[in-house]
Amino acid sequence: MDGLIMALQMILALSIIVGIHELGHLIAAKIFGMKVEKYYIGFPPKIWSFKYKDTEYGLGSIPLGGFVKISGIIDESFDTKHINKKPKPWEFRSKPAWQRLIVMLGGIIFNVITGVLIFVILTYNYGESSISKDEINKDGILALEIGNDIGFETGDKILKINNEDWNKFKDLVNPNIFLNENSYYTVLRNDNKVTVHLPKNFIDMMSSKESRGKFISYRRPFIIDSVYSNAYKSGIKKGDKIVSVNNKKIIDFNELRKVVESNSNSIIQITIERNKILIDKIVDVNKDGQMGIRADIKELNITKNYFSFFESINIGTERAFGFVWLNIKAFKKMFSGEINPTKNLAGPIGIAQIFGSKWNSIRFWSTVGLLSMILAFMNLLPIPALDGGHAMFLSYEIISGKKPSEKFLEYSTRFGVIILLGLMSFVILNDIYKLFI
Repeated sequence: MDGLIMALQMILALSIIVGIHELGHLIAAKIFGMKVEKYYIGFPPKIWSFKYKDTEYGLGSIPLGGFVKISGIIDESFDTKHINKKPKPWEFRSKPAWQRLIVMLGGIIFNVITGVLIFVILTYNYGESSISKDEINKDGILALEIGNDIGFETGDKILKINNEDWNKFKDLVNPNIFLNENSYYTVLRNDNKVTVHLPKNFIDMMSSKESRGKFISYRRPFIIDSVYSNAYKSGIKKGDKIVSVNNKKIIDFNELRKVVESNSNSIIQITIERNKILIDKIVDVNKDGQMGIRADIKELNITKNYFSFFESINIGTERAFGFVWLNIKAFKKMFSGEINPTKNLAGPIGIAQIFGSKWNSIRFWSTVGLLSMILAFMNLLPIPALDGGHAMFLSYEIISGKKPSEKFLEYSTRFGVIILLGLMSFVILNDIYKLFI
């Protein structure tokens, strides 16, 4: 059932994004008097269609894309029947190069507008929730497995990132930091300043399902909510606050769990605070690393900020284009060999997992906005058969005054389709592989 919910969300999201992308091509083409033969969401075989003003609008049964067919264009449909015929006034090829360029960029432009609008609306409606630097540094960070591996320790107070100040928890885990060269954190540890560097392969370390949420977090205080088994026998009560275990200071429940599990099948000394009085207790830990308590975890103070509409335009636009810049940096590192593509590229299965197994409207629309910006960026790549490939040839025509031959465009498009099919096969097979590792 979880997989079905993920898949349905992905299909809906892709239908929205691709439908808007193809709509951009359609509207631009019609503005310049080009004949649009078909506009489809999904690929054949056809489920349903209708015709309006010479254009067939329809739904395909394969819901992983869509297309628009403009008369007189050489695209991935490889319709070349028109090549040896005289161009008709309504055909794509008969229009000036600048008009054809706008038509090819229409889908990208619409995707960018969609992505920006989504993030502006989300920012305006929901604002931003954050945990401040001062709030986190009251007790320091919680170093999880990967954090420990690269040199963090629980209780570290992070002062700066790359020698710059930071304001909220999201700043500490900003992907841009992970992709920057030689990123480092300056922390205060036992009254000494310590530098923690991110290794070059940090993105690869964070890319697996098992590593998600295992970098650093903030420490959340807790009190005992219920007591049973050995903890009950030792005299621990509901409402007690655990101060230390075996003289090790405890603040976060994860710290307690880790210490208790490391002392399985043995005795530990716990110091609790009850009615502002410190009391020592001796507790047996069973062979499974449990002593018999449940915790009531207290959240830190969350700062909620709301923005005016004009502020939201600025923040939402910055967020939308931030994802594009992030992808550019990631691709650069993939080509340089610093990032392993097999660990960091995602296909349909990976995309579906982003949505999660439960419907959450904010997460859904945030993901739609993200994917819309990524689709715009990917389509702008100068690969024949993509919009960016068409734009590259049209830009050459505008600058040089020479139009590439129809045969050249046909064969370059075929070559581009081969590249795209290879990439698609790679990411799908890679998705399947990652399911089993």
